Amino acid sequence: MADARQQDSPSPPPTSRRRVLTVAALAPVLTGVPARARALSAGPEGRTPVEPVMTAAADWAEVGAALGRPGDMKRFMYHTALPRLDLTVFSHGIRIAPALALGTHVSFVRYADHSTLLMGDTVVTERELQRFVDVLQAHGIMQTAIHKHLLAHEPDVWWVHVHAHGDDPVAVARGLRAAFDRTGTPPAAPAAPSPPVDLDTAAIDAALGVRGSAEDGIYKCTYVRRETVTDGPLILPPGLGSTTSVNFQPLGGARAALSGDLVMTAGEVGPALMALRHGGFELVEVHHHNLTDEPRLFFVHYWAVGDAVRLAEGLRRAVDATNVVPMPGGVG
Repeated sequence: MADARQQDSPSPPPTSRRRVLTVAALAPVLTGVPARARALSAGPEGRTPVEPVMTAAADWAEVGAALGRPGDMKRFMYHTALPRLDLTVFSHGIRIAPALALGTHVSFVRYADHSTLLMGDTVVTERELQRFVDVLQAHGIMQTAIHKHLLAHEPDVWWVHVHAHGDDPVAVARGLRAAFDRTGTPPAAPAAPSPPVDLDTAAIDAALGVRGSAEDGIYKCTYVRRETVTDGPLILPPGLGSTTSVNFQPLGGARAALSGDLVMTAGEVGPALMALRHGGFELVEVHHHNLTDEPRLFFVHYWAVGDAVRLAEGLRRAVDATNVVPMPGGVG
């Protein structure tokens, strides 16, 4: 800090200064992190952002083996789901289905400079949280959010966003596996057809202006930002860390529990939160997913129980307050 005060050079632009401060603040944390696992991206100003490249599932065979769980391709992303089937969680008297709000998801993306980005959202109990974080940090995998998806619930669960950028995705996958092994996250279950969703999904789609799909008994709809979103020097493919998600858990009698999140810029936060409250939704949490994203994005998690179509109509007003479009091809 003393050297910085002695400099007489002009102040850098705000965006540059923010990135410098971010890296400086993390320097003590990164001490001892393996050189090939860069926890955060902070690209130089004026450089063309690096684009993601298409890959095939076979390109990620070593990563899948290191994780110990099969993954699948979602456009640019090699995605692995790890639902917490071992947990029985209740919120407001409702048993939460794993596919509604208890799913860990991690995705790897290859870039034109041959680097790889990991981003994910992981589910851990409060008892597991600290040792889970310790193992991640020991492997150069950083946390960009530690937050809640649900209001009052038992047992206590936390959601941790994970992030790493480097040139050794297998080492990152091994680090993830070591962290998951410190939790009760179960092995992947064999794929099974999704049971029918007892809701008027056509009316929900019409209300939301999007085509949803069923996954493990939950009806899901997804939107992506219209803008190109970057994380440091990297362009994020649509669906990676910058989506609006809407999840319906059927409760019978056309009713559903809704849980999800909206992605917003700073100017959209106020109107979107007001629209959610006017639509009968409870606000759970406002947070970030990334540390160096442009545009700067905020996320609000919400909760509601009631008539599914009526809630979808209310949610549409909040969605319309943000600059999003339906996910190409449906739910990602």
